[in-house]
Amino acid sequence: MPRREEYVEISPSDFFYRNKDIAGFDNPVRATYMIVRELVENALDACDRAGRAGNIYVAFRGKGSGVFQVEVLDDGIGVPEDEIPKAFGKVLYSSKYVLRQSRGTFGLGGTMALLYGQITTHEPFEVCSSIGDGYAARYRLRIDIQNNKPIVERKQRIKVPPGATFTLVKLTFEGNYERAKGKILEYLKQTAIITPYINIVFRDPKGAIYVFPRATTKLPEEPKESKYHPYGVDVEVLKRLISETKTRNLVSFLSKSFQSMGRQTAIKVLKKARLDPEKNPRKLTDRELVKLVRALRSYDKFRAPDASCLSPVGEEALEKGIVKELRPEFVKVVQRPPSAYEGHPFIVEVGVAYGGGVPATGDIVLYRFANRIPLLYDAASDVAYKVIRKIDWSTYYVDPARTPMAVFVHICSTKIPFKTVGKEFIADKPEIAREIELGIRECARALRSYILKKIAKQRIVERYKIMRKYYEIISESLSEILGRRIDPTPVLKRIAKPAGEEVSENGEADNRENL
Repeated sequence: MPRREEYVEISPSDFFYRNKDIAGFDNPVRATYMIVRELVENALDACDRAGRAGNIYVAFRGKGSGVFQVEVLDDGIGVPEDEIPKAFGKVLYSSKYVLRQSRGTFGLGGTMALLYGQITTHEPFEVCSSIGDGYAARYRLRIDIQNNKPIVERKQRIKVPPGATFTLVKLTFEGNYERAKGKILEYLKQTAIITPYINIVFRDPKGAIYVFPRATTKLPEEPKESKYHPYGVDVEVLKRLISETKTRNLVSFLSKSFQSMGRQTAIKVLKKARLDPEKNPRKLTDRELVKLVRALRSYDKFRAPDASCLSPVGEEALEKGIVKELRPEFVKVVQRPPSAYEGHPFIVEVGVAYGGGVPATGDIVLYRFANRIPLLYDAASDVAYKVIRKIDWSTYYVDPARTPMAVFVHICSTKIPFKTVGKEFIADKPEIAREIELGIRECARALRSYILKKIAKQRIVERYKIMRKYYEIISESLSEILGRRIDPTPVLKRIAKPAGEEVSENGEADNRENL
């Protein structure tokens, strides 16, 4: 008789402890980068929720033998005292499980960073936070991996100035800073581009200070919570909404539970599903639930999803971020109108930068962002990379191998279609690809106009140089004949006038774009 298999249940934290590589913590180099990224993203969200141009301080300290301590301090909204243990010490416990744009998607990144530190050094982590009530709660915590719950080793309440809000996270872990340094600095630089209203200070293990100053104090509109769009529901979502509703008939349930759904639209959907509008939603059978979901998904007259739950950076702010970090010769930023995929609203923002401080790499430099998160790994798998590769850049007078050019793609949505838990690249959704392509082409047309104008100026300068030689000779001859000096400058100025600027004494033209 075969031996009976033993079945066991493991907690979410135990699962990610055993499979930490799927969240991006697969080696010391990647883990060092991921720890900075996850803790900084939590700090950015806290600053955004506070509604002010915030400040973030990140400090590394070497503790020997590949062990580091990292501190991340922000002056954001803070975490309530009673929520600190679970917010930091429990996997899949988060304030981000609502239909609103946020940097976090799975509710585990920050906790995974703390968990990684614990399993590599067996050291606890510390959290100190205040919500402005004149006190700060300081915790020393561990994570009970088997039971997915926090272990409080020490708790302390300290006085702070009234109104002060902040969160400080201190973590010890095994890593490789030297090999991760390039990615960390690039991540912070790109964060400064996509969040130009945040001031970031970074101190490395050797004490070197890197400052990424804010370029504006204007914040994007705060995203609002929204209802589900009918296109984005399945049977499980529908059952959950029914369990929470207080309505007593299907018409009221649909019109109050979904966006883009008035009473008349609800009646049409129910007619399509062949369901009684007066039926209590709690009495729907499984078969009727499936019929209702199919009717919702096949009804083609819903309005587009509400985009008030989204918070794009904005054309002006994104342009300031690009100019601050790269100092390009030319920059153009476009924000596309709201669109949707599978019922989820999204907005694409695209920028193109040319010349100046744009690095010359022999190819177009692609900067990818999702909900104001820089994406640094797996670029070739990303939808934006695929769009760029299919464009014929010669149409826009651009040679990717020779032109110093960067493309910026930011996608904001209530649900970014990441392909992995590590959140490094975005799936090739046709609706998203289309908006990216339209945005890039609009920016590229503006770049083409600039390049053609620049070429025309260069031709005028060449003409000026040639004509200047002849006019000087003619001027000297006429001066001898007429007995007075003939100045060729007015004629030469008329030749240079089409360039729209003054040509210098040595025949050079200033081609810099007025940014």
